[in-house]
Amino acid sequence: MLGSTYSVLDLIFWLLSLGALILSAWALIHAIRIPTQAFPAAGKQTKPLWLVILGFATLFTFAAVVRYISALSIFTIAAVIASGIYLADVKPAVNGYRRGGGNQGPYGPW
Repeated sequence: MLGSTYSVLDLIFWLLSLGALILSAWALIHAIRIPTQAFPAAGKQTKPLWLVILGFATLFTFAAVVRYISALSIFTIAAVIASGIYLADVKPAVNGYRRGGGNQGPYGPW
């Protein structure tokens, strides 16, 4: 199957690393698609800062997937935390600005 050098635990950690990479890439792609002025308008940090944070998060989780660093590395854990903060806090705040401004009602623009 995977060879005698890999255990079930290695497979679990690789799958967790892959999930972390998907989470970080999703956050980075979302941040790229949002206009720059949406971040300060929503009271969040600037877009360039979030792009740097999420870029490094994606880099570190990619390194964990290809086994350059451990899945339990402090960098991988920090990357997951940063991506989670973006997706849980920043993404909902800036989502309304993607479709053309802050005049969003509960059922769309007005």
